[in-house]
Amino acid sequence: MDIVIRRARPAEYAAVGEITAQAYLRDGLLDFGEGDSYLTQLRDVAKRAAHAEVLAAVRGADVLGGVTFVPSGGPMAEIAGPSEAEIRMLAVAHAARGRGVGEALVRACVDRARALPGCVAVVLSTQRTMHTAHRLYERLDFVRTPERDWNPLPEVDDIELLAYRLTL
Repeated sequence: MDIVIRRARPAEYAAVGEITAQAYLRDGLLDFGEGDSYLTQLRDVAKRAAHAEVLAAVRGADVLGGVTFVPSGGPMAEIAGPSEAEIRMLAVAHAARGRGVGEALVRACVDRARALPGCVAVVLSTQRTMHTAHRLYERLDFVRTPERDWNPLPEVDDIELLAYRLTL
């Protein structure tokens, strides 16, 4: 598949946002389904793009997926420490899964992190049930860092995000 990874264009923000929202909804990753407040953040690509780099995976005119790359110290970072970049909101359109789109997006983020002066690692959070994503991260040499696992909603006991880290 001829996949190009590049910065998402404003005209593609709606497509990237909807792919991300649908990936989370269809995979049952939102605890409150259609009523989950996180859905608004997933769809708001313009806001993410103002504070981080949103990448799109495209083939021709088709948007296949997207990811948010947060450089060291960026305001969208959730778990990144000093000198670490972070990957957030990785999503691939259902019809494009299994074709290397997710891997291409992650590799593009790693390449960007390597190009950042002083950046020593890339970190990310993932849900416990995202087994396909876990396999991808581990295949790309990310390592589980359980000491950095965290709960984005402390008022909800059963939500725990798993942390991974790739040393550059």
